[in-house]
Amino acid sequence: MQLVSTRNVLLGALAALFAGCAGGGSEPVTSPGAGQGASPPQVRTPVLGYEVLERYPHDRRAYTQGLLIVDGKMYESTGRNGESSVRHVDIETGEVLKRRAIDASLFGEGLASVGGLLYQLTWKSGRALLFDRASLRPMSYGYSYPGEGWGLTTTSEGQLVMSDGTAVLRFLDPKGMTEQRRVTVTDLGRPVRNLNELEWIDGEVWANVWKRDRIARINPETGQVTAWIDLRGLLGSTRVGSPLEDVLNGIAHDAETGAIYVTGKRWPYMFKIKVTEE
Repeated sequence: MQLVSTRNVLLGALAALFAGCAGGGSEPVTSPGAGQGASPPQVRTPVLGYEVLERYPHDRRAYTQGLLIVDGKMYESTGRNGESSVRHVDIETGEVLKRRAIDASLFGEGLASVGGLLYQLTWKSGRALLFDRASLRPMSYGYSYPGEGWGLTTTSEGQLVMSDGTAVLRFLDPKGMTEQRRVTVTDLGRPVRNLNELEWIDGEVWANVWKRDRIARINPETGQVTAWIDLRGLLGSTRVGSPLEDVLNGIAHDAETGAIYVTGKRWPYMFKIKVTEE
């Protein structure tokens, strides 16, 4: 009798063990085929659209590198050796009201304003040129920085933000352009490289990405892309001289009116746009 009892106990234990392996216990049992074909929820950065409010003429010879509005006036930086300049441009007509060419050996890049000065980066020279904003007269001094210069903007606190073609944004003291901190820009954990022209809009950094028809909206503290603005089709069927080079680049925000303007390198038009929902 003792032997039979022990055997029954062992059989009961084995049965309980197999039941647990088959999904018994406190966890619900899923019937065969249930949930097949279902995919896990997808995490995706929001992609926003646009609406064109106005279209204005733009100098198609301008290899646009930086665009900004200060006190209702638009300023533009252009690139290419022998063509680089800083300009004061009429928004509605595209007329170049004032133009200051820079040394032909320099390749102009991003543009920002601090106080009464304009700061213009150069691509591989490691030099920032300074101009009196009202007259575009070059100042007798400038600043240097390591690496390449691509895009430049100013925070609401007057700090400079600089891109260098990588996924990094540098935050600089305007006096001397010494680096105060940096952040790596990522989208769902992946670095976003080729950050180009920058603009500070409502507490975010907006960035063109070289050769992409999208603008990244970036949290300046974390570097995370909070949304993309998809501007495909903005230029329509209009042809430009070198489609591989003459790409979307140029974001300007009028802080007084909230208006947003965008253009591209050698584009014949500049557009005033409204960002729409996903």
